[in-house]
Amino acid sequence: MKKEIYDICVIGSGPAGFAAAMRSYDFDNHVCIIEGGCIGGAGIRDGALSSKTMWELSKDYATAKRVDRGYRASGLSVDYSLVRDTVFDAIKEKKYQLYSQIETFSKKDGSSKSITLIEGKAKFSADKTVIVTKENGEIIEISAKDFVIATGSRPREHPTLKVDGERIITSDHILKLKRFPKSILIVGAGVVGCEFATIFADFGQTKVHLLDTQKRVIPFEDDDVSDFASKMLTDIGVKIHHTASLRSIRKKDRYIDVILDYQEGHTEVIAVDTILISIGRVPNTHDLGLENIGIKTNERGLLQVSDECRVDENVYAAGDVTGHNALVNVAEMEGRFAAKAIKSKIKYPLRYRNMSTIMFFNPEISAIGLNEKECQKEGIAYKVVIYKNTLVSRAIAMRETNGFFKMIVTDEDNPKVLGMRAAGPQSAASIMYIATLMDHGNRLKDIMKTVHPHPSITEGIQECLRTLLGKSIFKPEAFPKDITFKTWAPSAEGVNGQ
Repeated sequence: MKKEIYDICVIGSGPAGFAAAMRSYDFDNHVCIIEGGCIGGAGIRDGALSSKTMWELSKDYATAKRVDRGYRASGLSVDYSLVRDTVFDAIKEKKYQLYSQIETFSKKDGSSKSITLIEGKAKFSADKTVIVTKENGEIIEISAKDFVIATGSRPREHPTLKVDGERIITSDHILKLKRFPKSILIVGAGVVGCEFATIFADFGQTKVHLLDTQKRVIPFEDDDVSDFASKMLTDIGVKIHHTASLRSIRKKDRYIDVILDYQEGHTEVIAVDTILISIGRVPNTHDLGLENIGIKTNERGLLQVSDECRVDENVYAAGDVTGHNALVNVAEMEGRFAAKAIKSKIKYPLRYRNMSTIMFFNPEISAIGLNEKECQKEGIAYKVVIYKNTLVSRAIAMRETNGFFKMIVTDEDNPKVLGMRAAGPQSAASIMYIATLMDHGNRLKDIMKTVHPHPSITEGIQECLRTLLGKSIFKPEAFPKDITFKTWAPSAEGVNGQ
């Protein structure tokens, strides 16, 4: 057996693992990255990059089909195999960026630090080394001072539907489809399910059914945001089956009968070509040999980590295996933090509260900080204003007025921002302006000193802030459908009050 020694061994090359490896390199370490699948993990293939590439293509196609802008595209068509090839090009581009950086920092004679990629399946042995089995059967024993587990996650299995990779699929099989399904049932109305519903509906080649066991999609968000997402999906042709559960299916030669039971008591049978299961993800902690080194996972298969991402004396973890939000930016943050923890370089603790997110619908919805539900649950008095894009000059110029800014602040004379939701063009870029101010603890009167360029989407944020202080140019009294303002405070009996 070949034996190799490193300072740091990172298992997994996804967003968490690659970030941990590169930050460890910064601290003058010889770093080994072990990857058992595709370099970059789900952050590149069958995950964030691939799905968002498809989303961009579908959004552009939907825009090209529009006829309300003074021009009309003729002869417009779309081929799934060519769309898939474009997605593969994006994946390949990012993969080879990772390969190029690894080769740039590969071990050289006399170097005090290096990055080495070993492709194969990793498993801990009883003496706390990692045994790597390569595809060709070669076995390598890796010894290291410290280890980072960053093996990511995989789609959760459905309790009754068995995935076959062709007619019943998960997100891992999207790029294996050979053509657009004529009809598809997406099981799960969370963020990922709604994103794929948006993608297939915008391409206009597939009748999309979305199975939502609750009354609203993305139910963790406030009702107005959820209702906005539902209307968006309905407007682009998605049939949402609210409060429905899947009783059973019957596979036919060319289609699948799906029997849906509704909470109201009735049953509906629909026929679809394909079923996409999107009910969350589970951590990849199986087959790592954790039992050999005395590490146990919880009932969900997650690793128990300290505030410093530590699992055991010299074992750390980052990314989806820790149980925090399964987001690329969270995984990268934890990977970098684990590398700093190993070297005792931590200056500030991890902060998850102000982590910004994007939901890739049409239009996109971005979020940061608390929403109203969370404020009320915590008993925080607040003010909230919603300012629609119908009043934002840049959105009007873009002919993209379907959107809004929603700002939540503390209920005091000089409030601080608690959270924000934004929908519409450039929402993700816009929300980062507020994210920076939240991180620095700025209050509204300080924020108001900034004058935004015109015309810009962020002028909607500027007017939100002005409305909260009673200084807006456009007034709620004149535009009650476009600007809404309210306050909330806990009642004397508890947190429920107005």
